[in-house]
Amino acid sequence: MSKIGFIGVGIMGNPMAGHLQAGGHQLYLVRHRSPLPQALLDGGAVACDSAKAVAEQTEIVITMVPDTPHVDQVLFGEDGVASGLSPGKLVIDMSSISPSETKSFALRINQLGCDYLDAPVSGGEVGAKSASLTIMVGGPGSAFEKARPLFELMGKNITLVGGNGAGQTCKVANQIVVALTIEAVGEALLFASRAGVDPAAVREALMGGFAGSKILEVHGERMIKRTFDPGFRIALHQKDLNLALTGARELGLSLPNTATTQELFNACDGNLDHSALVQALEALASHEIA
Repeated sequence: MSKIGFIGVGIMGNPMAGHLQAGGHQLYLVRHRSPLPQALLDGGAVACDSAKAVAEQTEIVITMVPDTPHVDQVLFGEDGVASGLSPGKLVIDMSSISPSETKSFALRINQLGCDYLDAPVSGGEVGAKSASLTIMVGGPGSAFEKARPLFELMGKNITLVGGNGAGQTCKVANQIVVALTIEAVGEALLFASRAGVDPAAVREALMGGFAGSKILEVHGERMIKRTFDPGFRIALHQKDLNLALTGARELGLSLPNTATTQELFNACDGNLDHSALVQALEALASHEIA
């Protein structure tokens, strides 16, 4: 059993932390304005007053928060994780944030005598609940092997991609593929529906062919059934595409379809699930998939 700090028990973090707890590990959480998940507390999780206190009492600290500034604040803000670390501990950031900032965060943690892994995930709320997340890891191999048993409690496809920052770069690439595929599924189902063909039947037929994908299966169904409650909010996907487009400018790359998809997201309610991207296409066509 390890003592594990877990900071960020939201839509994704709550079930991820729950799997660690079910695996026999002692959790330490940070009290926030909103109540901590009662199930974790009932399972024996310890509530601490600060991220510093969490780091002082644990061997491994995991962060799962929305964006780069949040990781910065949790790690290096007043009473942050860094102020409670001692040499030999491990910090794992499972948020989806800037690859370049991740390298800077890792260096600052390394200077305290601790290891750092960036380990963003893909699979959404469904994957978090089913412990089937894809986990893309950047950092030293020794730290990866130390963390692997924890990753195996939360995910299935676990890959050490490279050094610090490589995990976040891989996640940005993942988000490009996911966004563009959601857009493609939306266009396909909109085309079929406008042509007078049942989009549900089209989706079922496509699932058995080369166009079949997890996104067609899950997000295509959401588009047809109009179930846009967030599993992964548009606003968070926009954040990830901003990372892609900013990185592309730094690298001198053009990502034209990523930019177009970002513009379509801009026309949508950011609090909806990213499958609601189809609503922007429907508005352009004056036709709703149903």
